[in-house]
Amino acid sequence: MTNDLDTLATALYVKTDDLLKDSPQFAPQRPAVGIVPQLSDAELVTLAMMQAMLGFTSEARWLRHAGAHLRHLFPYLPQQPGYNKRLRKAAELIRRVTRVLARDTTLWSDDVWVADSTPVECGRSRETVKRSDLAGWAQYGYCASHSRYFWGLRLHLVCTLHGLPIAFALTGAKADERETLLDLLAVEPRLTAEHPGQTLIGDKNYFGREFEQRLADMDIRLLRPARKGEPQRAGSQLFKPLRQVIESVNETFKGQLDLERHRGRTPSGVAVRVLQRILALTTAVWHNDRTGQPTMRALTAYDH
Repeated sequence: MTNDLDTLATALYVKTDDLLKDSPQFAPQRPAVGIVPQLSDAELVTLAMMQAMLGFTSEARWLRHAGAHLRHLFPYLPQQPGYNKRLRKAAELIRRVTRVLARDTTLWSDDVWVADSTPVECGRSRETVKRSDLAGWAQYGYCASHSRYFWGLRLHLVCTLHGLPIAFALTGAKADERETLLDLLAVEPRLTAEHPGQTLIGDKNYFGREFEQRLADMDIRLLRPARKGEPQRAGSQLFKPLRQVIESVNETFKGQLDLERHRGRTPSGVAVRVLQRILALTTAVWHNDRTGQPTMRALTAYDH
């Protein structure tokens, strides 16, 4: 492990520990009487982030690696079943830590957001589809960028031009991107209240007069390419270079953070594994921003 990653892990641990001291209600619920966990919740969040950062899709392999190389950071490590169980219970804490980190950057106030969705494949064989606990949530969908159908979910993401995740959601593969985006913004009115006059960049799927009006009602201006038969839209000359940001973020999730190799078998398992990867990206951007490093270095600063 590099010194950069060691420093990153320590910074995340301190930030999470401070959050839990100030707001203990954010910790996963556990019985008032019982054995106190030897691995603290702050250590668990840090361990989960490092697993995603270092590309371990197998929890068993990750814990063996951590036991051999990370004892200076984690004197106690649980067995794989215990780690898996605690990780799923800590999903809400991971989400809150991710938001705390994002808000603690200079990028949080950026006045331009980029929105898109990317496939999260959950199975390929017909037997998997029929027997999976994800049936009913996961669906068959089409990935235009790879020209293929897949069975699984979609990760909907809103981020800044520097790749900082602002809001995200997991839906079935067939969910309408426009409705999901509107729902994301509706459930967090504080987001739009804190960012008046925001510009949102989307692809051709984010279209429709009613859709754009609902965004305008939130004081959000939509920038997207013209669809076939439409006149040229304002800002079209800026679209391609700015759209590369979200494509770069999606490639980071898939290439460096192994989003499509999450190994989740249940709704809670898939959700927390996706959250791990969003936490890893957010932590890297947060730490680079706080230490004055180029934020677009993101995960490449923490090679191992």
